[in-house]
Amino acid sequence: MNDRAHCSAVRLRGIAAASIALCAAMALTACGGGESADSPASPSTNPSQSSVTPSASASESEDPQAAQKRAVLQAYNRFWEEQVKAYSRGDATGTEVAKYAAAQALSATKQDLSELRSQGIVTTGEPTHATSVDKLQADKKVPYAKLTDCLDSTGWKFVYAESQKPVDMPTNRLVRYVTEVEAEKWGNQWKIVTVTPQQRSC
Repeated sequence: MNDRAHCSAVRLRGIAAASIALCAAMALTACGGGESADSPASPSTNPSQSSVTPSASASESEDPQAAQKRAVLQAYNRFWEEQVKAYSRGDATGTEVAKYAAAQALSATKQDLSELRSQGIVTTGEPTHATSVDKLQADKKVPYAKLTDCLDSTGWKFVYAESQKPVDMPTNRLVRYVTEVEAEKWGNQWKIVTVTPQQRSC
């Protein structure tokens, strides 16, 4: 796969949730600097088990926002669970991606899935996460949260759907990297609105 395919999502959208799929998870270093794919990646949890403990590890009695922070993290976990399903099929139909994603995150996911489908690519496995809530503004008209995720794509593989052969990857791509996330609460549901992979490992 050429650099144009590797970086198409990042060039088109930059802050796309699923640009992780086409550029960061596949070959982030094709768009810039990175670390070796052989760099040690500390074990983390899968999307459904990503830490739901606030970064300060505060109990509700110590942190009045603890319950809201857990809710945001749970929404982020579900967002990734549904994305993994969609990428494994090459289609978001039958998933709940739209329940947990909105704005750029949702439109980017749809566009990336279209691009992957056009190349006959799907995924196997799943990434893992270590996520914290860095900011929570629950009193805003539209409640807002900012999260940081150490996303490890080691176990998330891209393959050609027909042959199941792996997609060639640059050997120096980032496989574990910082991802900045924004979420908003629409009604009773927290939604992920932006996911921005960073050009640095974690």
